[in-house]
Amino acid sequence: MNPSDATAEALGRAWLADDAWDLLTRLTELDDRLGGHPGERRAAEYVAEAFTDAGVREVREDPFPVQRWTRDRVEFAVSVPDRGVERSFEAVALPYSPAYEGEAPLVDVGHGTPDELDETDVAGAVALTRTATPPWFDRPYHRAEKVGHAAAAGAEAFVFVNHVPGQLPPTGALRFDAEAVIPGIGVSKETGAWLADYAAEGARARVRVDAATESGTSRNVVGRVGPDQEDADAVLVIAHFDAHDAGEGALDNGCGIATVAAAARVLAAMDLPRPVRVAGVGSEELGLVGSRALADRTDLGGVHAVVNVDGAGRFRDLNVLAHASEAMADLAEALLGDIGHPADVSTRPHPYSDHWPFLQNGVPVVQLHSKNPDASGTWDRGWTHTRADTRDKADLRTLREHAMILALLVAEVAGADLPRLDPDEIRARLEDGGADEGMRAAGIWPDEWS
Repeated sequence: MNPSDATAEALGRAWLADDAWDLLTRLTELDDRLGGHPGERRAAEYVAEAFTDAGVREVREDPFPVQRWTRDRVEFAVSVPDRGVERSFEAVALPYSPAYEGEAPLVDVGHGTPDELDETDVAGAVALTRTATPPWFDRPYHRAEKVGHAAAAGAEAFVFVNHVPGQLPPTGALRFDAEAVIPGIGVSKETGAWLADYAAEGARARVRVDAATESGTSRNVVGRVGPDQEDADAVLVIAHFDAHDAGEGALDNGCGIATVAAAARVLAAMDLPRPVRVAGVGSEELGLVGSRALADRTDLGGVHAVVNVDGAGRFRDLNVLAHASEAMADLAEALLGDIGHPADVSTRPHPYSDHWPFLQNGVPVVQLHSKNPDASGTWDRGWTHTRADTRDKADLRTLREHAMILALLVAEVAGADLPRLDPDEIRARLEDGGADEGMRAAGIWPDEWS
């Protein structure tokens, strides 16, 4: 790889730039970036300003409807009648939980897999399950799958126990852009240890959730760099800027959108072989609502490929997810090998990020994620989706490196021959990996595939 003088100069400036950190700082200072709320609206303005400053042309905000969810009070208490125990615990409501107040037996269902639910009577009970993916699974086991299976088994409510220590109740949407069937709350790992003991002793749980789901507005921020070729297929680079309101949303996904904005400055200085569209998307955490709106309003036949930055910028070592595209995997491996940057490349597809509305229609996609060095398992979330997702966990050097790598990757994607994917092959890959069962439980299996 021999970058041009202009590209080399732009990369050199990126290595010294603070713009990614500055955008991350502005975003994490906002109180609430959850989809449809004022903080997300302000975040869109910050992203638009960052794109414009980076040299992105024709930057605009594109509103779309979303089911806005607003949290209020949560009360959670457990009683063990035979021991005279009565305790209250800290808990957070999970987005799209309906309002609820009730009492029911507390039943431990492990990781909440279908087999575990079949072995346990949870009808009319509060189901206690863990955030972690079971060790015997070789794919992520999403919370929306877990709550879907629990609701189908007749559970009255759902308690999500973090597997990461530190008194950190986790959050995360229960459904995609719609109110859930049953209420859900998150509790810390330490609380979960007590609850597992109490469930084995015949405990009862009292749950109260005050929350509301109503119509609202979110928005995407879009612009373009590269040549003005109206008839050319464009590369689409996306990252979401919304975040769960439990924390600052630094790692998920402040780092990602900051990486894109910094990479856009490099891309604007490069001689690219085709147009590149740059998009910050809203309401990802509520079920990929922004990327779905973007896909619906885009001629997908005119999209050469999608580069999704969800998880990059957090930690130095990269995870590159090529989502069933061997050509994309080969391209990424070659580039990162030339650079000498540590990375794992995988072609296993999954539907739980903003690439999905494009992938299911056969557009080649790649997702840049990064590997938590302190992770206890392959799919470990770490601090994200908790109040510990704060700016101090981020690193300026990593942001700079990933912005440079992203720019080079986008340029390589723009110049590569990337064959369209067959949606039937994507479906088969998901079914072979067992993902279809969970997607059906979560309500996200495409209607045309049913």
